[in-house]
This record gives sequence, structure tokens and C-alpha cells, in this order.
Amino acid sequence: MDDLRVDLLDPAGLERAVTGCEAVVHVAALYSYDADPRLIERVNVDGTRNLLDACERKGVKRIVFTSTAGTCGPVPGRPATETDAPPSWELAVPYKRTKLEAEQLALAAEAVVVNPTTPVGDGDWKPTPTGRMIAGVACGQIRGFVATTGLNLVDVRDVARGHAVALERGRPGERYLLGGVNLPLAELFAAIADLAGHSRPRLRVPYAVALAAGRAGIVNADEVRLARLPMYFSSAKAENLLGYEAGPVEPALARAVTEAVGKDGKGGA
Repeated sequence: MDDLRVDLLDPAGLERAVTGCEAVVHVAALYSYDADPRLIERVNVDGTRNLLDACERKGVKRIVFTSTAGTCGPVPGRPATETDAPPSWELAVPYKRTKLEAEQLALAAEAVVVNPTTPVGDGDWKPTPTGRMIAGVACGQIRGFVATTGLNLVDVRDVARGHAVALERGRPGERYLLGGVNLPLAELFAAIADLAGHSRPRLRVPYAVALAAGRAGIVNADEVRLARLPMYFSSAKAENLLGYEAGPVEPALARAVTEAVGKDGKGGA
């Protein structure tokens, strides 16, 4: 089949795209904390519904849906698992809420759901919010960090392989976290700065200060809401049932930093 680009909001086009397919992997979403909430809803929820409906009408036998680890947590005091759910205050964030709604549609349709944590590596051209964060630290534009939070980082190539094993071995109606290593934000930012040859960000920002800055419009309020707890996750289920494996994240972070600062090392993000 030739390459075919179809809008998620085009039901007829989606039907044409999935005709004759035995399996569909739905990776598309609007990953943004500042886009119009109505557009996020249309793409992430209505678009997912359109694709699932098209697959049902055309008899697609297997679907893998790319969700986010954020639908599984975080939870206080430990890494979250597939049996957990996000705290209620985070559902005020349109991206988070719509990804959860879309995931629920996918699970009801007996799709296999994968929940990547924070993928890093090269190729984040747009960039995503994750790519902007890495570029901000790598180029010396971010000099502080919210001390309350951390992230689970994973090589984007491991996430791709996780999709492949989920397509092959995942159980319909189940979800699988695809993650790597849990790192406090201070350690992550230090690693990025070291790779880029910049001074490490050292300003520890209390969550209350970050929250006030978000309310004042100085920083993105939705991103601050998501920084209240460490975003730590466990991939034990995918490892045990799918054979998923995540390698070290340092090479992927190095690729991301190299791309962010540009080949001449002067910045280019």
C-alpha cells in the first residue's frame, strides 16, 4: 500500500485506510498542554472513536492503542502500576483527561493498550512538551526545577519495540506500562546539562511557588499541576507477560541533547 495520510476526524477516510488491515496501531494524538482544549478533545477522543468505529466496520481483528502512563497514576509513595489511576486534580488538564477518555474507549473495544512513560531520543521534531523541556535545559534556558517531582524515562526505541511485542502478545482489553528508569527532576536536569556542557540548573522551586507562577500565567499551569507528585511507574507487567525490555536511557538522552543543541553545539532548539 502507498503511504496514506488521513485525518482522525475523517471517518470515511479512516475506513478507506483500514480496509484490508488485520491489525491497526493507533499512535496519533495531540500531545500538548497549551492547545485549544476543544481541539485536544476532538483529536484525542473523537478521533479515537472514529478510528475504532472504522476498525469495527471493516473487521480489523487486532488493535493496539497508544495511551500514556499518566492514565495509570502517579500515586504517592511508590511507582504506579496498571491497576492504579491518576489523582482527580490532574483530570483538570485537558490532555490528561482526554487520553483517559480515549483509553477507556479503546479498552471497551477490546484493544491492547500500551502506556508509555516519558520517551526520549532523537526525532522529536515538533517538539513535544518533553522535547521542549530537554531543549530548554540543554540550551541553558531552564535554570531551575520543581523539587517535588520526577519522571520515568525510556528510550523511544524501546517504546517502539514495546509496541511490537504488545501487538504480538498483548491481551485484548489489557493495558501495559512501557517505561524505563525513575529519576528525580534534579538528577534528570543535571544529566541533560552535563551532556550539553552547561551548568546544572540549581534553583529548587517549591511546588507552592510553581503553582502561584502557573496561576499568574508565568508558566504553564497544566504542567505545574502534573508536577505535584513524582511521575514514577513500574513496567513489571509488560516485562513479565510480554517480554518487554528497556535498556539504559543515557544513550537516548544523549541523542536527544545532541539534536536539541545542534551539531555545532551552539544551540538550535
